[in-house]
Amino acid sequence: MRTISPAVLDGTTFFSDPTFWSTFSPARFGPAVWPFFVALVFTAIAVLPARWLAFRLGAVAAPGERRIHSRPTARLGGLAMYLGFGLSAALFSTNPSTLGLLLSAAVVTTLMVLDDLNGVRALSKLAFQIAASLLAIVVFGIYIHSVNLPGGHVVNLAVAVSIPLTLLWFVGLQNTVNLIDGVDGLAAGVVAIVAATLLLAAINREQMDIVILSGALIGACVGFLFFNWHPARVFMGDTGSNFLGFTLAALSVLSVAKGAVVLALIVPIVALAIPIFDTGWAILRRRMRGRSIATPDTEHLHHRLLDFGLSPRETALVFYFGTAIFAALGLAIYGHKKVLLGAILLMLLGIVVIMMRRFQRTSRG
Repeated sequence: MRTISPAVLDGTTFFSDPTFWSTFSPARFGPAVWPFFVALVFTAIAVLPARWLAFRLGAVAAPGERRIHSRPTARLGGLAMYLGFGLSAALFSTNPSTLGLLLSAAVVTTLMVLDDLNGVRALSKLAFQIAASLLAIVVFGIYIHSVNLPGGHVVNLAVAVSIPLTLLWFVGLQNTVNLIDGVDGLAAGVVAIVAATLLLAAINREQMDIVILSGALIGACVGFLFFNWHPARVFMGDTGSNFLGFTLAALSVLSVAKGAVVLALIVPIVALAIPIFDTGWAILRRRMRGRSIATPDTEHLHHRLLDFGLSPRETALVFYFGTAIFAALGLAIYGHKKVLLGAILLMLLGIVVIMMRRFQRTSRG
């Protein structure tokens, strides 16, 4: 495997060192291009049948107190994302664990259809998440066997540690994505950005199989966004949010299994800093009030931004920019700090522009 020079890692000679340009040249993205487009096209094609099926089965979100839409909207959009991603991964992936990933994801996706149809108790949803995660971990071996620390030190994890740790990771990401799915386009866009972060990190480590799977996941998210951008014509439902969270968790675990350093898990954690914080605060907030952590409320960060006066589209864009900023910070772990600093400044500028638009609307009113 090609090594990255220390100069590139500390970012001091970024613009003059050719290794950066060879690492992130368009040719290096080649393995992700076809998986991306195939997933995008087939997800977009599958959305309309999924929408029709949702109306036929009654998996429809009615307008209500916690909704921002004014008409009945089909759920089950997650089925389309799974089909698009699954077809693309099956066609292009070279990772032997892909079959296990797809079968396990199919289990959680199918089980969560029950929730989108009739609603299930929180403990039942948790059982669904745990069952699918254990299938991936125990049956298909998608778990963190060891971590490579800086300096070449390998720490082999005992099964009693690695399996619970990986299970927590799978279940945690599923619930994190599920809780941010409250504004049109929000969850799919955030996951696409985090998947792009995994893709860039995998390119840097020459993990082309992870690049392929990440490209397919980005394509599925983008294909779904054509129909989920405000005003949404279809929602992903718990079917989609759990599929996305599960797949993100699996991709990051597979990346670690390929021998990446322990920081491979830090990248998605940092990229998801805003949703993770929002999820943690929601759990703490509900427990402090003596309520179940599964009790829904309208105090998530995206609700706060809507109450602040941002439109659903602006709220989604603020989340996109915020996620991208933290993703850039995570990627800075792998070097190239100068260009990532420039990207962060541009994204901060985007947030400032959105906020200025809000204050201009307020001043006119």
